[in-house]
Amino acid sequence: MKAQTQFLGGFQNAPIDAAHAFRAAMTVMARPGEVRSIAGCQPPAPLSVAAGTLLLTLCDPETKVHLAGETDTDAVRQWLTFHTGAPITDAGEADFAVGTWHALMPLSAFRIGTAEYPDRSATLIVEFDELQQAGPELTGPGIKVRTRLSLPDVPALQANSALYPLGCDFFLTCGNRLAGLPRSTQIKAEG
Repeated sequence: MKAQTQFLGGFQNAPIDAAHAFRAAMTVMARPGEVRSIAGCQPPAPLSVAAGTLLLTLCDPETKVHLAGETDTDAVRQWLTFHTGAPITDAGEADFAVGTWHALMPLSAFRIGTAEYPDRSATLIVEFDELQQAGPELTGPGIKVRTRLSLPDVPALQANSALYPLGCDFFLTCGNRLAGLPRSTQIKAEG
């Protein structure tokens, strides 16, 4: 019975669920700091609903995924492979990586793109215990004046932003909640 769990937890209505999830993902990237709900699947632990839904929406057999830390389990590998066909890889080859902030460190392990192809960078899906619109101030494209978002290591994220147009992009997830932090966002430390 345990071997069957990889077949469970996918989208119930794949075209509609994926379309809603894709719209939510693109909206949070276009409006950094905005927090949205996202749903559609029930991934195996320790993946959150938001992280699992993003993976099912954005990954396919051409998309290399790195599972960091506690997310690298047989159940998650089998579930992701069954539902997306995405190959599991190491950090340096990943198109997407998922895990907690500490499990994904150092950021230098991930591709940041090149001058010719800045889009060939990694997107990190960072799992959090709490996600709120409080904390460091964010400004930049997609933000009317300024907003706030609970972020982990502000100096590391500021260094990533300083690489623009290179650098990594981030989806921040918690339960069924999702926020985006593109590399173009400027982050001002609190205080």
